[in-house]
Amino acid sequence: MNKLAGTSDATSEGPKVVAVIDMGSSAIRMVVAEIGEDGQWRRLDRVGKPISLGKDVFVTGYLSAESMRQAIKILSGFREVLDGWQIPESDIKVIATSAIREAKNRDTFLDRVYIRTGLKIDIVEGVEENHLTYLAVQHAVDTLWPQFARSSALIIEVGGGTTELMVLQRGKMVAAHSLRIGTVRIEQQMNPYWESGAQIEEFLRESIRVTQEVLSAETRLDRIKYFVAVGGDMRQAATAVGRKEGSHFSLIEKDAFQEFLNNLEGCTVDEIVGRLNVTYNEAEGLIPALLIYKLFLEATAADRLIVPDVSLREGVLISFSHGTRQSIEREFYSQVIASAMNIGRKYRFDEPHAAHVAKLSLSLFDSLQVEHGMDKHSRMLLDVAARLHDIGNFIRTSGHHKHGQYIVANSEIFGLSRSDIRIVAHVVRYHRKAMPTGAHTSYIALRREHRIAVLKLAAILRIADALDRGHNQRIRDVWTEKDEDAVVLHCSYQGDVSVEKYGLKLKGEMFEEVFGYRISMV
Repeated sequence: MNKLAGTSDATSEGPKVVAVIDMGSSAIRMVVAEIGEDGQWRRLDRVGKPISLGKDVFVTGYLSAESMRQAIKILSGFREVLDGWQIPESDIKVIATSAIREAKNRDTFLDRVYIRTGLKIDIVEGVEENHLTYLAVQHAVDTLWPQFARSSALIIEVGGGTTELMVLQRGKMVAAHSLRIGTVRIEQQMNPYWESGAQIEEFLRESIRVTQEVLSAETRLDRIKYFVAVGGDMRQAATAVGRKEGSHFSLIEKDAFQEFLNNLEGCTVDEIVGRLNVTYNEAEGLIPALLIYKLFLEATAADRLIVPDVSLREGVLISFSHGTRQSIEREFYSQVIASAMNIGRKYRFDEPHAAHVAKLSLSLFDSLQVEHGMDKHSRMLLDVAARLHDIGNFIRTSGHHKHGQYIVANSEIFGLSRSDIRIVAHVVRYHRKAMPTGAHTSYIALRREHRIAVLKLAAILRIADALDRGHNQRIRDVWTEKDEDAVVLHCSYQGDVSVEKYGLKLKGEMFEEVFGYRISMV
């Protein structure tokens, strides 16, 4: 049995059987598990079938007709297994990563899968992969988590199409990146031109150099003590030269890993299959994957590799548990905010002002719930936007709202999808100056519901920013009183707040336009 994190929140609704199907670049895998009412789970079935989805997409941009037929055949077989377990549709989760995400004909494929199997596929973005992988790793290495809280850790997973990276500093997320480097993509780019492992290593070293420089700018890689390597390739290495530590992870000494890799680099695919008892599909990408792990390992101060016996699928499995949902959401929220704050520090923002505007924004959001009707996810996006609203000052004070939009739009924030980041970027853009117009093409390109969210969140942020116009946090708290046509702000404050009252007059127009209420402060 495996105990999920945060089981103190568990509810008594009885055990249930759930399933997760993961459609990757080189295989489709499924896990079936039973989740108990106490938050514990155990695997009932696990199966994987190789398929070369990535080889199609990373070369042509399309899934071939043959690959689609093979995928549907595999999923149809999985469907029969699921029907045997009598798992309801609500407890079946099918996710797809980089290969299908990048396929230009993915919508056609998703429709054909649904018609033939009844399975709905969710496309998972890189940042969502990070979140799910983080959940799985946290569960697997829970005995080490207190040590992570006292130092720095790098979590890395090399897949067929992407490499996912997360950097934690004292247990808090300071960087999250999804790189377009993966074993299948590398094979397509270099094969048949490489002749040795050294050539692959040189190619990879140059490919990841810029990423390492970016990560080092966010946190010193050479001070990272814990190196967590996720993925099937590393599990193969752990089986060969690692030692089991606890129930859910293994340890590999750095020297042992290096020697294992050196011995493999001179082997053919046939020799790797024979030595490690793996499939040809697994053997083909093994050396490139291990080389990526090696290059990032060398940049850190870690003397061993921590290899969890989990994957993206276990992250989804953990998220199924109602008993852990509240604790997961709290942890997720804190890591999103930690990631946003690290971006702010990178661009030298006024941290006290940013944190205080975020606090005031959330107070306004909560007290105006009936008027805006938005959910807690929108509340989190407001929190992020409030903390980052002034980072454009790093480029130039004049027009800093536009510079801030550019920085946010081109950043990766742990846990936020690209749609989320676009919303946050536009809220930052409209926290001052002109309101959105038809001439603002990036705003018009947003989906209608996202444009509405931007208007509401930016209007609230403008008020909160006005209440700390002097950047001195004189207004401690705010709550609202509403009558027929006006919202009155009641504030607890110290000192002279005439600057803030003046700011409210300047920045209240958008709120009045969006919500239809005059706004004033007493």
